[in-house]
Amino acid sequence: MEIMDFKEFKKRKGIIKEIKSKIFIYPTDTIYGIGCNSLNKDLVEKIRKIKKSKKPFSVIAPSKNWIYKNCHYKKAYIEKLPGKYTFILKLKRKIFPNNVSFGKTVGVRIPKHEFCDLIRKANVPFITTSVNKSGENNITKIDDISRRIRNKVDYIIDYGPLSGKPSTIIDLTKKVAKIIRP
Repeated sequence: MEIMDFKEFKKRKGIIKEIKSKIFIYPTDTIYGIGCNSLNKDLVEKIRKIKKSKKPFSVIAPSKNWIYKNCHYKKAYIEKLPGKYTFILKLKRKIFPNNVSFGKTVGVRIPKHEFCDLIRKANVPFITTSVNKSGENNITKIDDISRRIRNKVDYIIDYGPLSGKPSTIIDLTKKVAKIIRP
């Protein structure tokens, strides 16, 4: 595990390859998340074990075009991205390994944060889930991340304190949009 300041990390050579092949704790426009290339089944499974989670994972889309190509969408909502939203969308086809979203839908985000510029360059959908265990407080500072979790990731990207309020989740799979988490 390596802790790096974001400015230092983005200057590093080979970071796009790292984003495609490593597990990160990283900053978003809301809280710290844990994630990896969502197309890498083994990495996704490691995150599932770290989080002890059986819930579907959401992804950071590398671009709006990726969403338009791979998901059924409502353009008025997608135009709100990047931002503090996670949209539940139906997939047009199977994209992810079975251990990502478990079905024909997926939560999709594009946080308004510099770290996501690197995901865009890597051009892969990236797992995005809070670094805290379900039911615990959201993590807004890396000092609050448990040792158990710290020791199981490749990189922790420090961006300083974050806002602390998770994204608003909106289910767009029905005719009428439904807010799941305000």
